[in-house]
Amino acid sequence: MNSASIAQQGEPIARLQQTLKAAATVSGRGYWSGKEVTVRFLPAPEDTGVVFVREDMDGSPQIPALVDYRIEVPRRTNLVHQGATVEMVEHVLAALAGLQVDNCFVHVNSAEMPGLDGSAKDYVEQILAAGIEQQATPRPVLTISEVVRVGDDECWVEARPSGSKRLKFKYRLDFGTEGLIGRETLEAKLNPEYFTAELAPARTFLLLQEAEWLRSQGLGTHVDFSELLVFGPEGPIDNELRFEDECVRHKVLDLVGDLALAGCDIQGTVIANRSGHRLNAELVKQLLKENQVAYMSRRTA
Repeated sequence: MNSASIAQQGEPIARLQQTLKAAATVSGRGYWSGKEVTVRFLPAPEDTGVVFVREDMDGSPQIPALVDYRIEVPRRTNLVHQGATVEMVEHVLAALAGLQVDNCFVHVNSAEMPGLDGSAKDYVEQILAAGIEQQATPRPVLTISEVVRVGDDECWVEARPSGSKRLKFKYRLDFGTEGLIGRETLEAKLNPEYFTAELAPARTFLLLQEAEWLRSQGLGTHVDFSELLVFGPEGPIDNELRFEDECVRHKVLDLVGDLALAGCDIQGTVIANRSGHRLNAELVKQLLKENQVAYMSRRTA
């Protein structure tokens, strides 16, 4: 984003940018590809943002974690820039955004991020172990000043103004009155403590018929049901819930990762109803078009 082309509005109070004190490393297999991958989180200078580095490719091409580089792929968030791709990045982005790590080089040796247990817990634990340090420059802020909504009557996500200096969210998950998932709603303010305890451990979930269809297409054949939440007629197969409402918590985890593609903090309220990666990203695009980002060099909260 070019600060010269974006209007300042209302001078919201900014916090200072942050990066890592040291490197953090997480390894595992991709859900879709089955390939082993190592992710290395490295400190980065102010105003770098989150940048993926494909160190397995000639020239180690970089892919900025911005919505302009998102490509539409079912069930996950992928980015592409100058011929280099990174896949299923939403949990990595959620971990960094949830902990307010703004500047970070994410080195990977394969396209797809490791699936791990379907949550962001391992990423968060390793980032916290490495440590987070404050930098000198204020963080850009997207202040929601008017209602912006994308989607249709059944699936939508909406941004609204609020008096909060933090992002507030409300997510409604609706699988109907029949079935074990049913309807779940989660509402809270986002901060690193809440994210670490209440969102990061929430795992990817899907229905048994979805899992069987994916396997029939040759996808995820190496993933055991104990590695993520697969709901059968009697509940999770070979697994137990970490939270009674773990499904809606994971949808919020994904939402946090997708909103991170704005490349700045968001002040306001985001309300989602059965939204997914595509609509989340479309909301980010619409908010950026509305010139609601302020780049400040003023006092911090």
